[in-house]
Amino acid sequence: MQERDMSVEGELEALVAFAESHPRMAVLTGAGISTASGIPDYRDDQGDWKRSPPMAHQEFMARHAARQRYWARALVGFRALSEARPNQAHLALARLEALGRVSGVITQNVDGLHQFAGSRRVIDLHGRADRVRCVSCNALRMRHDLHAELAQHNPDWLTSGARVGPDGDADLETDFSAFRVPGCRRCGDGIWKPDVVFFGDNVPAPRVASAFELLEESDALLVVGSSLMVYSGLRFPRAAARAGKPIACLNLGRTRADDLFTVKAEMPAEQGLTTLHSALSHPPALP
Repeated sequence: MQERDMSVEGELEALVAFAESHPRMAVLTGAGISTASGIPDYRDDQGDWKRSPPMAHQEFMARHAARQRYWARALVGFRALSEARPNQAHLALARLEALGRVSGVITQNVDGLHQFAGSRRVIDLHGRADRVRCVSCNALRMRHDLHAELAQHNPDWLTSGARVGPDGDADLETDFSAFRVPGCRRCGDGIWKPDVVFFGDNVPAPRVASAFELLEESDALLVVGSSLMVYSGLRFPRAAARAGKPIACLNLGRTRADDLFTVKAEMPAEQGLTTLHSALSHPPALP
């Protein structure tokens, strides 16, 4: 492993100087901004999987057994998302937006914590996990309502002590064949799917267009808490680089875009963003 070129203090100073020079930053966030809220992430500091990859769209749609496994694990693990609260990183970004220093947030997360913290312009690139949608009739339902129905049909599963995982999953492997998964009553047994982009799904084109519009309006891009291992996030620093927009990164560990960054600070998101907010909201007095 290479030695870091700067101390933590030096990296913070460089990050603050970057933000001072680029008054309207677009921000791209990933799982690393939400780990301090108790939501586990999928990857380590080298960008490698810590656990099995998440559910793929094709598998979820093709196999009833896959849906049984998904919803059984979610019934146990979703509390990590439903009970999560914004941490200091989310709050700092919302305050930076209120100061006019952040033009908006493009997030790869599905936890809704940016909105909870008070951020106003948020593009949920991969959707929201607190909603479910029928893939047949497009009916929308709040996820806690479906979970209540799942619990009613499968009361014994509520006592499982499995460890929670990312995005409302749980580390649970057992026989799921008896788990009952209700269908959509509106259209007569359509499949309920979380209103999120699974692996193998495509991000809706209007959502991508909105994200690129935000990037175009901004002076620079700040990446926070993302290894950028997935193309849906990586496309934005690549686009910023093509447009000649400076890019900074606040992330623990390597990313797929390390060669594109003007500044990189390797520290927890809450440390970097609270420092950034403090510096920009209390600029030094003129001599």
